[in-house]
Amino acid sequence: MTRLKLPESISGGLLLSYQCNAECRHCMYACSPKWKGWISEEDIKSVLSILAGRIKYSPFGPESVSLNHGLHFTGGEPFLNFELLSKAVTIARELNIPSTFVETNCYWCSDDKKTREKLLLLKESGLQGILISVNPFYLEYVPFERTERGIRHALEIFGKNVVVYQLEYYFRFKKLGIAGTISMEDYLKEQSDSLTENVEMFLMGRAVSRLKHLYPKHPADSFLGMPCNPPFLRNWHNHFDNYGNYMPGYCGGISLGSWRNMDKLHQKGIDLDSHPVLKFFVEQDFKGLLQFAKGFGFQEIKEGYISKCDICLDIRKYLLTKKEFDELKPKEFYSYL
Repeated sequence: MTRLKLPESISGGLLLSYQCNAECRHCMYACSPKWKGWISEEDIKSVLSILAGRIKYSPFGPESVSLNHGLHFTGGEPFLNFELLSKAVTIARELNIPSTFVETNCYWCSDDKKTREKLLLLKESGLQGILISVNPFYLEYVPFERTERGIRHALEIFGKNVVVYQLEYYFRFKKLGIAGTISMEDYLKEQSDSLTENVEMFLMGRAVSRLKHLYPKHPADSFLGMPCNPPFLRNWHNHFDNYGNYMPGYCGGISLGSWRNMDKLHQKGIDLDSHPVLKFFVEQDFKGLLQFAKGFGFQEIKEGYISKCDICLDIRKYLLTKKEFDELKPKEFYSYL
């Protein structure tokens, strides 16, 4: 295989920035306050114009939202730049993009008036729904009462188009009577169940280093025959960032090319011979990727790895110290893990 035609994206997320008020231990995209820079209004118009007509609506209708359908505005924390978020929502409405929603950790929900005003403004601008993140990692940064306030007002304004991700954690926090913030270590002392029991957890991004002590380790060979899960290439839930990167699924730090060239990527494809790392991903040849990295001097971590994403990220970080690879972007991702 020398060229790869990408599947048409029918859903996904627009990263307005990687900047966030938090530096969560599980973050797929290594977001934190250290990142600087936001997508420009001009680029918002460009990327949304490209996505318009491609994005498919939720199975429940174009005015409804669901996790892997439609288009979500994300980051980072998009409410750090509320004016830009509002403009993005307005542009999406003008382009008739269906099933739009925003992801937030509710850090900004400091009082009822401010919370309600912002949510109403977004709805009036054309936003269909909201996803509110709830987990022990955000709980280290966002007081739980702000999360509760955000959920309460969101339900009044967006109704059924409110997604609490993950609801299981919300119920656990309520049961424990948590108020304010709490460290993950203190939370684990109070929580009798394991950190991730009955909840979805992806061991990728920052999680492979910050949460490694919580999971058993295995040699790299244990993971090399496993397919990527979710699939590396897919037409649903891809991401488009403020640097122009067209990213596969949840894979932070990997670029399929520029979303500015999306038509070309779909029609003519990617030259895999000039993107060797990407070629290994596409062909699911992680044994080949490991050998490729060893050719540059890579050595496996003796303690082992907790997931296929863990060994993959370790390889990518090492390769970037030896050579520039166009497919390993943005480079800041690897600095802020």
